Amino acid sequence: MVLYDIGAGLVRWIFDRRIAGPPILDTEAFFPDGTKFAAAWPDIRREAERVAQQFARIPRFHELMPEQADISANDGRDWRLFVLKAYGIANAENMAACPALARIVAASPDVLSASFSFLEQGKHVPAHRGPFRGVLRFYMGLSIPTFSDGRPAAILKIAGEEHPVRDGEWLLWDDTYLHETWNRGEAIRCVLLLDVRRRHMPIDMRLLANAIIWAVARAVRRRGFDPAPAG
Repeated sequence: MVLYDIGAGLVRWIFDRRIAGPPILDTEAFFPDGTKFAAAWPDIRREAERVAQQFARIPRFHELMPEQADISANDGRDWRLFVLKAYGIANAENMAACPALARIVAASPDVLSASFSFLEQGKHVPAHRGPFRGVLRFYMGLSIPTFSDGRPAAILKIAGEEHPVRDGEWLLWDDTYLHETWNRGEAIRCVLLLDVRRRHMPIDMRLLANAIIWAVARAVRRRGFDPAPAG
């Protein structure tokens, strides 16, 4: 999610000065609830597969956030997001469509946002970076196309390093590092994306992060954000 009415450049400067760390973080240390999602990935994948049956009704990313058109509407290929929760604001219908995932999200207080991310065949999301180091990204493969030799055909590249995540595998990472992704396979790629609160920050940074998260949630409500359900 973007920082709607907040100066993203100023936020990035403040957090980049105070919060250091590698692009890939230890899940146990920074997001222990990640193991709950990993353990349930077959059930979560089945729910994503049901959602994908009505792929054309899932919003494109830039339909949810027009300011992201440069990375979503860049090549005529679809990047679609089925959003269950956005900065604490749940879509009740989408949550009901995915009860296994919804239960884990509801029991994980660090999870701010949760969605299925679908990349059409041939889609490339250009290099970009998130604005806010107070939130981390959990990325878990649900349906990753492969080449004929078994290599993943959908790749996430973070800070110059490619990460060929397979079905059931995951990463916890800092999306303020430059990153991009593409799907060179012959099927739609689906992953679970979670935005989670960053742990182990100084108290003043935690307080500032909480204020920013509150402001983003308020802006989301003001915009009337309500992701369209898939069915």
